Amino acid sequence: MVLASDIPIANTPPGGFGDTFPPMVLDRCTEPIVEGAPDLRGLWQVVSAERAGIAVEAGDPILTYVERIEQCGNRIVDMGGGTIADARADGTEENGVHDVSVFDFTTPIHVIASYEDGVFILRPVGMPGIEVTRRLDENGQMIWTRPDGGGLVATLNRIGDGAGTPLNTFVR
Repeated sequence: MVLASDIPIANTPPGGFGDTFPPMVLDRCTEPIVEGAPDLRGLWQVVSAERAGIAVEAGDPILTYVERIEQCGNRIVDMGGGTIADARADGTEENGVHDVSVFDFTTPIHVIASYEDGVFILRPVGMPGIEVTRRLDENGQMIWTRPDGGGLVATLNRIGDGAGTPLNTFVR
């Protein structure tokens, strides 16, 4: 069995990952996903979004957003917007995301990751009360909330398994 701990942590390359997603990180991992974790694996595309409760207009860049999520054991790798967030969802700072901000690809971020009640939650260190969440709704769509994105609530459809190096269609 190949465990999540057998695979090196992935980080965002300088300047972000560009027009295509990097190769998968956890593709050779055979450890089952931990109990209580939502199965978010795959390639996801935003199909609708709201900011502060108001639907975004056609042409808003968030509607071009695609992300890939990999999971193995309690480890989760989320690639989107040019960044790679690789963490163990165990509620500790030590095993959380230690990478760079999607806003400039240089500002260091430290984020605690956990699975709670079937929801994947990211809590940035030093930002009390901020939670970025991903969960599945009753239709199998992913609901992504991001309060630091202007109160963003996005609905995403799973459009594939994420294998290979799919195009990164997100336009800033």
